[in-house]
Amino acid sequence: MAHKPFSQACENNKDPILQVIRAVFCRPVTVWEIGSGTGQHACYFARHLPHIEWQPTDRSENIPGIRLWREEAQLANLKPPLKLDVTDSVWPCQGVDALFTANTLHIMSRDEVQTFFDRMDGHLNAKASICVYGPFNYNGAYTSDSNARFDQWLKSQNALSGIKNFEDIQALARAIGLEFINNIAMPANNRLLVLRKS
Repeated sequence: MAHKPFSQACENNKDPILQVIRAVFCRPVTVWEIGSGTGQHACYFARHLPHIEWQPTDRSENIPGIRLWREEAQLANLKPPLKLDVTDSVWPCQGVDALFTANTLHIMSRDEVQTFFDRMDGHLNAKASICVYGPFNYNGAYTSDSNARFDQWLKSQNALSGIKNFEDIQALARAIGLEFINNIAMPANNRLLVLRKS
Protein backbone atom coordinates (compact mmCIF):
# COMPACT_ATOMS: atom_id res chain seq x y z
CA MET A 1 0.00 0.00 0.00
CA ALA A 2 1.49 3.31 -1.05
CA HIS A 3 1.82 5.96 1.63
CA LYS A 4 0.43 9.44 1.14
CA PRO A 5 3.26 11.97 0.84
CA PHE A 6 3.21 14.70 3.50
CA SER A 7 4.67 18.20 3.62
CA GLN A 8 4.81 20.05 6.94
CA ALA A 9 5.30 23.32 5.06
CA CYS A 10 1.95 22.79 3.28
CA GLU A 11 0.24 22.21 6.62
CA ASN A 12 1.78 25.39 8.02
CA ASN A 13 0.98 27.70 5.12
CA LYS A 14 -2.32 26.40 3.76
CA ASP A 15 -4.56 28.63 5.89
CA PRO A 16 -2.63 31.92 5.40
CA ILE A 17 -2.62 31.21 1.65
CA LEU A 18 -6.35 30.41 1.64
CA GLN A 19 -7.15 33.77 3.26
CA VAL A 20 -5.53 35.55 0.29
CA ILE A 21 -6.62 33.36 -2.63
CA ARG A 22 -10.22 33.26 -1.39
CA ALA A 23 -10.48 36.94 -2.40
CA VAL A 24 -8.64 36.44 -5.72
CA PHE A 25 -10.40 33.29 -6.95
CA CYS A 26 -13.87 34.55 -6.06
CA ARG A 27 -15.60 33.69 -9.35
CA PRO A 28 -16.51 30.13 -10.45
CA VAL A 29 -13.43 29.23 -12.50
CA THR A 30 -11.04 26.32 -12.91
CA VAL A 31 -7.82 27.02 -11.02
CA TRP A 32 -4.78 25.32 -12.56
CA GLU A 33 -2.28 24.47 -9.85
CA ILE A 34 1.24 24.20 -11.27
CA GLY A 35 3.41 21.87 -9.19
CA SER A 36 0.84 20.41 -6.78
CA GLY A 37 3.55 18.48 -4.93
CA THR A 38 1.94 16.22 -2.34
CA GLY A 39 -1.63 17.29 -3.18
CA GLN A 40 -2.33 18.69 0.29
CA HIS A 41 -2.96 22.24 -0.95
CA ALA A 42 -5.27 21.00 -3.70
CA CYS A 43 -7.47 19.15 -1.21
CA TYR A 44 -7.55 21.99 1.31
CA PHE A 45 -8.32 24.73 -1.18
CA ALA A 46 -10.90 22.69 -3.10
CA ARG A 47 -12.69 21.92 0.17
CA HIS A 48 -12.78 25.56 1.26
CA LEU A 49 -13.54 27.04 -2.16
CA PRO A 50 -16.50 24.94 -3.33
CA HIS A 51 -17.39 27.43 -6.11
CA ILE A 52 -14.21 26.62 -8.06
CA GLU A 53 -12.86 23.55 -9.83
CA TRP A 54 -9.30 22.80 -8.73
CA GLN A 55 -6.99 21.18 -11.30
CA PRO A 56 -3.80 19.73 -9.76
CA THR A 57 -0.79 19.21 -12.04
CA ASP A 58 2.77 18.04 -11.49
CA ARG A 59 5.58 16.05 -12.98
CA SER A 60 4.81 12.36 -13.43
CA GLU A 61 6.70 11.18 -10.33
CA ASN A 62 4.36 13.19 -8.04
CA ILE A 63 1.05 12.15 -9.63
CA PRO A 64 0.55 8.92 -7.57
CA GLY A 65 0.85 10.83 -4.28
CA ILE A 66 -1.62 13.50 -5.39
CA ARG A 67 -4.04 10.74 -6.41
CA LEU A 68 -3.90 9.26 -2.89
CA TRP A 69 -4.79 12.61 -1.30
CA ARG A 70 -7.57 13.17 -3.84
CA GLU A 71 -9.09 9.71 -3.31
CA GLU A 72 -9.24 10.31 0.42
CA ALA A 73 -10.70 13.82 0.07
CA GLN A 74 -13.68 12.73 -2.08
CA LEU A 75 -14.35 16.25 -3.39
CA ALA A 76 -16.48 16.73 -6.50
CA ASN A 77 -14.64 19.95 -7.44
CA LEU A 78 -11.14 18.43 -7.20
CA LYS A 79 -10.15 17.09 -10.61
CA PRO A 80 -7.80 14.14 -11.23
CA PRO A 81 -4.17 15.31 -11.39
CA LEU A 82 -2.64 15.87 -14.81
CA LYS A 83 0.98 15.42 -15.81
CA LEU A 84 2.57 18.77 -16.52
CA ASP A 85 6.18 19.86 -16.58
CA VAL A 86 6.44 23.61 -17.18
CA THR A 87 9.04 22.96 -19.88
CA ASP A 88 6.63 20.75 -21.88
CA SER A 89 5.95 22.41 -25.23
CA VAL A 90 2.28 21.49 -24.96
CA TRP A 91 0.35 21.95 -21.70
CA PRO A 92 -2.77 19.77 -21.12
CA CYS A 93 -5.06 22.80 -21.14
CA GLN A 94 -6.64 25.30 -23.51
CA GLY A 95 -7.33 28.68 -21.96
CA VAL A 96 -6.54 29.32 -18.30
CA ASP A 97 -8.60 31.81 -16.25
CA ALA A 98 -6.86 31.20 -12.93
CA LEU A 99 -3.44 29.79 -12.01
CA PHE A 100 -1.86 29.01 -8.64
CA THR A 101 1.64 27.87 -7.84
CA ALA A 102 3.38 27.52 -4.48
CA ASN A 103 7.03 26.87 -3.70
CA THR A 104 7.95 26.03 -7.28
CA LEU A 105 10.02 28.92 -8.66
CA HIS A 106 12.92 28.33 -6.26
CA ILE A 107 13.03 24.65 -7.30
CA MET A 108 13.34 25.63 -10.96
CA SER A 109 16.45 26.90 -12.71
CA ARG A 110 16.42 30.45 -14.07
CA ASP A 111 15.88 29.06 -17.60
CA GLU A 112 12.93 26.96 -16.41
CA VAL A 113 11.32 30.01 -14.80
CA GLN A 114 11.74 31.90 -18.07
CA THR A 115 10.13 28.97 -19.92
CA PHE A 116 7.31 28.84 -17.36
CA PHE A 117 6.39 32.46 -18.11
CA ASP A 118 6.73 31.92 -21.86
CA ARG A 119 4.37 28.91 -21.70
CA MET A 120 1.95 30.75 -19.44
CA ASP A 121 1.76 33.52 -22.01
CA GLY A 122 0.31 31.07 -24.54
CA HIS A 123 -2.35 29.73 -22.17
CA LEU A 124 -3.68 32.60 -20.08
CA ASN A 125 -7.01 34.13 -21.04
CA ALA A 126 -7.56 37.88 -20.78
CA LYS A 127 -8.15 38.95 -17.16
CA ALA A 128 -6.73 35.65 -15.85
CA SER A 129 -5.70 35.77 -12.18
CA ILE A 130 -2.38 34.31 -11.04
CA CYS A 131 -1.15 33.67 -7.49
CA VAL A 132 2.51 32.81 -6.88
CA TYR A 133 3.61 31.82 -3.37
CA GLY A 134 7.16 31.41 -2.09
CA PRO A 135 10.33 33.16 -0.93
CA PHE A 136 11.92 35.95 -2.99
CA ASN A 137 15.05 38.04 -2.75
CA TYR A 138 14.83 41.82 -3.12
CA ASN A 139 17.60 43.77 -4.87
CA GLY A 140 19.61 40.56 -4.84
CA ALA A 141 19.52 40.29 -1.04
CA TYR A 142 17.95 37.67 1.25
CA THR A 143 15.07 38.89 3.39
CA SER A 144 16.08 36.69 6.34
CA ASP A 145 18.83 34.42 7.64
CA SER A 146 16.49 31.44 7.31
CA ASN A 147 15.98 32.20 3.60
CA ALA A 148 19.76 32.43 3.13
CA ARG A 149 20.17 28.99 4.75
CA PHE A 150 17.29 27.59 2.69
CA ASP A 151 18.89 28.90 -0.51
CA GLN A 152 22.20 27.23 0.35
CA TRP A 153 20.36 23.97 0.99
CA LEU A 154 18.51 24.25 -2.35
CA LYS A 155 21.76 24.82 -4.23
CA SER A 156 23.32 21.82 -2.49
CA GLN A 157 20.46 19.70 -3.92
CA ASN A 158 20.59 21.30 -7.37
CA ALA A 159 23.12 23.98 -8.27
CA LEU A 160 20.69 25.58 -10.76
CA SER A 161 17.86 26.02 -8.25
CA GLY A 162 17.59 28.75 -5.63
CA ILE A 163 15.50 31.69 -4.44
CA LYS A 164 14.73 34.04 -7.31
CA ASN A 165 14.95 37.83 -7.33
CA PHE A 166 11.58 39.55 -7.16
CA GLU A 167 12.74 42.11 -9.74
CA ASP A 168 13.49 39.34 -12.27
CA ILE A 169 10.03 37.81 -11.74
CA GLN A 170 8.51 41.26 -12.13
CA ALA A 171 10.29 41.72 -15.48
CA LEU A 172 9.18 38.27 -16.75
CA ALA A 173 5.60 39.00 -15.70
CA ARG A 174 5.50 42.41 -17.35
CA ALA A 175 6.96 40.97 -20.55
CA ILE A 176 3.87 38.77 -20.98
CA GLY A 177 1.36 41.47 -20.04
CA LEU A 178 0.83 40.62 -16.39
CA GLU A 179 0.16 43.46 -13.97
CA PHE A 180 0.91 43.25 -10.26
CA ILE A 181 -2.23 43.55 -8.16
CA ASN A 182 -0.64 42.73 -4.82
CA ASN A 183 2.56 41.55 -3.15
CA ILE A 184 1.63 40.26 0.28
CA ALA A 185 4.01 39.40 3.13
CA MET A 186 3.30 35.88 4.40
CA PRO A 187 4.53 33.87 7.41
CA ALA A 188 8.03 32.32 7.39
CA ASN A 189 9.49 35.05 5.14
CA ASN A 190 7.40 34.12 2.13
CA ARG A 191 5.39 36.33 -0.23
CA LEU A 192 2.20 35.87 -2.19
CA LEU A 193 2.23 37.68 -5.53
CA VAL A 194 -1.14 38.39 -7.11
CA LEU A 195 -1.05 39.15 -10.84
CA ARG A 196 -3.59 39.68 -13.59
CA LYS A 197 -3.37 39.29 -17.33
CA SER A 198 -4.12 42.73 -18.74
